[in-house]
Amino acid sequence: MNGTRRSDIRPGLRVRIVLKQDQLSGRLTEGIVKDILTKSATHPHGIKVRLENGQVGRVKEILGGVDGKAVG
Repeated sequence: MNGTRRSDIRPGLRVRIVLKQDQLSGRLTEGIVKDILTKSATHPHGIKVRLENGQVGRVKEILGGVDGKAVG
């Protein structure tokens, strides 16, 4: 599942995001969503979130819940 729809993302989900400094390389960072920062319902480059460790980036993949199980 990609991260372009805000309704698919909620705090506690394990996701892979691209950080601002990694946009050119496409390197992904994995973590748990703490806050959803994008206000619009969709965003073509991914919904912007803050992870529990404080990193901010756009969601590229939704992996599932904290336990790794698929969501939805």
